[in-house]
Amino acid sequence: MTVFNTEVHWVTLVFIVLESFMFSFQLVLYLQKPAEKRRKYYLILLMLLILYNVAGGLFPDTDLPMSVELQNILAYGAGFMIACYFPFYFYRAFNIPHLAFHAKYGVLIFLLLPFLFFFCILYPMGVGLRTVIYVGLIIPFFYAFYMIHNILWAIRKRFKNRKASFDAILSYAAVFPWALMPAMAYLEVNQLTEVLFTNGGFIIITVLFLRNMIEESRKDLQTLELIQSKTEKEIFALRCSEIGLTPREIEICELVREGLIYKGIADSLFISERTVSKHMQNIFKKAEARNKTELINRIGK
Repeated sequence: MTVFNTEVHWVTLVFIVLESFMFSFQLVLYLQKPAEKRRKYYLILLMLLILYNVAGGLFPDTDLPMSVELQNILAYGAGFMIACYFPFYFYRAFNIPHLAFHAKYGVLIFLLLPFLFFFCILYPMGVGLRTVIYVGLIIPFFYAFYMIHNILWAIRKRFKNRKASFDAILSYAAVFPWALMPAMAYLEVNQLTEVLFTNGGFIIITVLFLRNMIEESRKDLQTLELIQSKTEKEIFALRCSEIGLTPREIEICELVREGLIYKGIADSLFISERTVSKHMQNIFKKAEARNKTELINRIGK
């Protein structure tokens, strides 16, 4: 059953409304904490999902003031866009470096180029849509399964923390149906089946984000209560511990904060300057800082 005299199924409309509401809610939270990169990548994923549902629901419709060919290009293009974004989403949101090739080059070569060649060049030149689908989706079909396999392998290799791995695998399960999009195009499944199949994972990802938001709020509250009961020096040492510094590295950081140079630190701790230099290299790496000023700013943030 469609709505508003369009081709949009009522189930598609429900998903569009729910995803739009979630997008607005998450956008407000992201604007409050723009440093949360993972939320930003989730927002992009939601936006692409909304565009896909709108394009896939509306097009093609002969009553719309645009050619059917352009409508089909936009509809299939929305699907290709979100498929291209998945590797980048896992690469950035879950910090999985093994997906760098797929995120930067693989999707461009095996997904975007076939779409541009078959759907944006051959199809407007008069090649039939069925031919474009059957031939143009062969490479994306096999690459999608190869990519999904690599994502799962990278998740298993990347995570040792059980909770983080569980979150990543659930998100993986949520986007796995997209690997079957070419198969659904071949089988010409109806809009209801396609929407339920591809949007079902939205619920999983949403539950994960709501749970993580609650945990982050609790952690912020605990941190605030802890800070209020500590001295400035104790807070600095606590922040050093949070980024994984050893007791000796914390001592060195405290002396750096006091303005001592390497020689002064070495004299204070009765160690060599070379030892101080090696410790500082480890400290910079753990704190992701390039110099002393950036180090102190990051720890004291």
